[in-house]
Amino acid sequence: MRSIVDELLRFEGVMAAGIFSPDGKLVDYKANTEMPKEMAEMTAKFCGAVNMIFDALASAYAELYKMKWTPQHYWIYSGGEWTVIISGTRGVFVESAKAADIGKLLKGVAVCFTPLKQA
Repeated sequence: MRSIVDELLRFEGVMAAGIFSPDGKLVDYKANTEMPKEMAEMTAKFCGAVNMIFDALASAYAELYKMKWTPQHYWIYSGGEWTVIISGTRGVFVESAKAADIGKLLKGVAVCFTPLKQA
């Protein structure tokens, strides 16, 4: 039986996939490229911290402005040649130029994703 990480690595453009704990500890990762364990551990810490920041912001908006921002579904960062997609405690590193379908990747990291409606 394949692991979640193995399944995520099968998506086109995914160079690394991992799982981290809510407090940012690396649980599991695999890469299709040279990614040292130290880099994966540092990434897990960053992703855990970003999740906490977004949860705090969402809670503040929900409380202050009565807007429903929770639960958090996913976040994406893209810069230079790389894109990172995080959903909960799962994530992928994607070589942006090789990513075939971001929608499929979002679903792959178990995201409740509905594209924005066209106006």
